[in-house]
Formats: sequence, structure tokens, C-alpha cells
Amino acid sequence: MKKIGVVGGGTMGAGIAEVCAAAGSEVLILETKQEFADAATARVEKSLARAVKSGKRSQEDADAALSRVGVTLDAEQFSDRDLVIEAAPEIESLKTEIFAKLDKIVKPEGILATNTSSIPVIKMAQATQRPGQVVGMHFFNPVPLMPLVEIVEALSTDDATANAVFDYAKDVLNKTVVRVGDRAGFIVNALLIPYLTSAVRMLESGYASKEDIDAAMKAGAGYSMGPLTLIDLVGLDVTLAAAQSLYEEFGEPHLVPPPLLRRMVEAGRLGRKTGRGFYDYS
Repeated sequence: MKKIGVVGGGTMGAGIAEVCAAAGSEVLILETKQEFADAATARVEKSLARAVKSGKRSQEDADAALSRVGVTLDAEQFSDRDLVIEAAPEIESLKTEIFAKLDKIVKPEGILATNTSSIPVIKMAQATQRPGQVVGMHFFNPVPLMPLVEIVEALSTDDATANAVFDYAKDVLNKTVVRVGDRAGFIVNALLIPYLTSAVRMLESGYASKEDIDAAMKAGAGYSMGPLTLIDLVGLDVTLAAAQSLYEEFGEPHLVPPPLLRRMVEAGRLGRKTGRGFYDYS
């Protein structure tokens, strides 16, 4: 897989594009507006510049990686892609629409992957005429730094497809790769999201302050950051979508998203990306 397409140049999409390009792949990002395309390029440039400044990458390597990243507003340019990774917002109807469109454009042997963190992969697969070539490829934020990729195999995913993306993530991207079945939350979010929403409920009830909740889990459990700080990093909207997906899948009362989380998302307090979440980053 030499030619990679990435749908969406937001935080996740730009990160995926960067790691693929840094590994030697030719990458094309698809965006919907020129302003979004420009922002995607700027994200990749900024991230590579940080890597150079920290000594993790040479300027020569960064320049070479950037030269392998292109951005387009024309989905038809994905016709020659070997692998397309969708990194659109966690909206099921949007993702299925994207997959139906890609199915008509990408060459017949091309693989279609979704970076969804919570939506069952089978739903995207059923929107195409190539369900055997649809797979989950779940990266973690920030993509250049987080080593894990979850390969999610739907009931319809062919072994050859799963093996191909597994090998690409492991051998080309040098990621730690795990395989998981197609159920909401996969491995990480199935364990992580209930922990995060429990922290929100604890804050909501007045049981403890946000600072003390975070400090307790760092000093008492050895975590690198507290749960509320982590939600701010991941995004409150992403956390809410994952929590809702888990509840819809399993129907267990403790998985119901906390009202406070919903209200904050409705208020536009999505975390670091908007400047304010549980903490103020302005």
C-alpha cells in the first residue's frame, strides 16, 4: 500500500496523514472547503515542526514527509488510492454517506478503513458493495505520539483485508497493533469511557473537585493525567459520542452519558480544541 487517502484533515486526520507520509507513503487528504484544506496543511506543518524542535525528527525528514502530503477538494482524486482512511466526525449518517461515495470512486481492489472510535464497522461496510474490504483502523490522539492502532474486524471483513492493514500499521507505521472484534468501544474505549464518565458523575454530584479528582488518579493510580484533563484532550464531543455508542450497544444503566457531559457539549465547551472544557485553556 503506497498511496494513502485520508478523509478529513482535522486533528486525527492530519495526524494520520503525517505518520503515513513520514513512513514513506504518498498521502492525499480530502477536505470539503479550501479553508479546511489550508488548516489541514497547517496542522501537519506545525506538528512536523514540533518534532524537529524536540529532536525527534530531522529537518530533512520533516521536509520529505511534508512533500508527500497533498490536499484536495475533489474526491475523484482518490480513484488510485490503495488504502483510504476515513477520519470524519463521529456521526454515523455522515460516515455511511462517505463510504457509499468512496465505494464508487476508489479502485475495486482498494481497502476502505474507518478511524471511528465507537461506531460499529459493519454499518460502514454495509454502505458499500465491497464489505470484505472495509475494516476499522482506530488511531489514538495525538497520532504521531500514541503508539497504538486497533484493527477492527467486522463480520464481513476478509482476512486478507485485516492482514494487510495490520501489516501496514505494524511494519510500515511502526505502531503497536492489536486486533479486536466489531463491538462498540473496541478494547480501549470499552474500558476507558466508563472510567471517564464516572469521573464526570463524581464532579457532577459535588463529591470532589475536578482538581482533586485528577490529582487523585495521577498520584494514586499512576496515570499520566487525570480523567477530566484526558476528556479535555480527547474532546468532550468525542467522549459523549463514544459513551452514547456504548449505551446503545449494551443498554447498561451505568453507561448512560452524564447530563453534565451533554450540557457542556451543547454549550460548545469541547475541551482543548475550543479553548474550554472542564478547564480553561484560553
